[in-house]
Amino acid sequence: MMAGRGRLVPCACLGLLGLLCWVWVSFASSPDELPLEQRAAFQPQSALALMEFSSIGPYRGPGNRDLRSNKELPILLWWSGGLFPHFPGDSERIDCATSSCLVTSNRKVQLYKRTASIIFYGTDFRAYEAPLPRLRHQTWALFHEESPMNNYFLSHGPGIRLFNYTATFRRESDYPLTLQWLPSLAYLLEPAAVSLGEKNRLRREGLGPVLYMQSHCDVPSDRNRYVQELMKYIQVDSYGKCLNNKPLPARLEDTSTATGEEDIFMKFVARYKFHLALENGLCPDYMTEKLWRPLHQGCVPVYRGSPAVSDWMPSARSVVLIDDFPSPKALADFLKRLDEDDEEYAKYLEFKAPGRTTNARLVAALESREWGVNDMSKPNYLNGFECYVCDRENARAAAERAHRKAPKKNPPPRPATANNSHMGCPLPRPGYGHAHELPADDGWLAVWPQDYWQSLDQAEGLQSLIRHNQSDPALLWKHIQNLAVGRARGQR
Repeated sequence: MMAGRGRLVPCACLGLLGLLCWVWVSFASSPDELPLEQRAAFQPQSALALMEFSSIGPYRGPGNRDLRSNKELPILLWWSGGLFPHFPGDSERIDCATSSCLVTSNRKVQLYKRTASIIFYGTDFRAYEAPLPRLRHQTWALFHEESPMNNYFLSHGPGIRLFNYTATFRRESDYPLTLQWLPSLAYLLEPAAVSLGEKNRLRREGLGPVLYMQSHCDVPSDRNRYVQELMKYIQVDSYGKCLNNKPLPARLEDTSTATGEEDIFMKFVARYKFHLALENGLCPDYMTEKLWRPLHQGCVPVYRGSPAVSDWMPSARSVVLIDDFPSPKALADFLKRLDEDDEEYAKYLEFKAPGRTTNARLVAALESREWGVNDMSKPNYLNGFECYVCDRENARAAAERAHRKAPKKNPPPRPATANNSHMGCPLPRPGYGHAHELPADDGWLAVWPQDYWQSLDQAEGLQSLIRHNQSDPALLWKHIQNLAVGRARGQR
């Protein structure tokens, strides 16, 4: 990652390595450390900041019969050194499910013949810093679990198709991280932290029915614009910096109480019947703690984010979807009716009762994933993904050897290529109303649609650099200009 804050946490070196190690998990850079134009926008949201990385004893995959020495193993290079899931500066041997590799963050190996794949962290990936020339024998792997707003380069076909393997929040990616914010099914099924009777008592004392707690205000989902309109029709208690109308108790002003889900914070927000849960970016399967935390607490999320969120809910009625309503007023009227009808409101919490979680897809996904969230008995998904890449690179190399030995009998391996279903996210749209209705000087309009389309220019520019076998990424801007001139002349 970019230089910034972080901490040392224990990890399983590649999950199934057999070596104990520590990993430096970098957090978002302080805004003051970023270029001026990025300070407002670059505020990544990631489950990595909360994950406890497990330590696992010696292990070799049950199908791993790889007895080669380290000097014979293919190399995986982590291009984003700040997210290297091993002791900083070291190279490690990893013994995965079916094969072994060496992994390193030392960029000196970029042009080595044995360097089979380069692994990138999506938030850090910049077209003007890409490792060029791109060698024909090397694959590129993408790990990106954060918000789509962190890098719209990856939401465009020319950008995502540069990668051969992916681990993203999209279920269609090679190594899906869709439920990265959900520790377990048991987390969802814990009894409500505050009873409905107590919530009703607090309502009579003046507590609003709806909670909004957000301090990241300038985001592509433009959530504040919608909430501001909703506030005209129903009481919303807003404690964050965005649309603030209530002060936080002094004991909760330290934001770490929210990040770490400290009991004092959880009890404070659990008093509310409804939580406004609006993601900072809209994309299929991008779901964060904004959704899972209210379900855990026994509150009803009022959600906008993944358009496919219903696929992952514990039951058919556990969340109120903003986009099911034609207007903020219609949503407010519905929430008021639920607030006044205990029987109907309680139906949204029935999934917590034994046997009432009816979503087989959710249950199966949690049971089958090989990585864990704060689960010391399972590897973390960083280590798991590099093992995924290791096994596939060894399989590719074996298929290439077989083809060279008997080309008529063994066809060459087909290259793996990502596509838009692995990451593609739509053009940001206003949180309320239509883009053509906004004034020309609207701040959101001046930032996010432009960022989206400029990212496409960079993706096409890098694609052009690679196609021309360039070795200097600084030529990116020249290629972008040439593409623009070609479009203007009708050549593309």
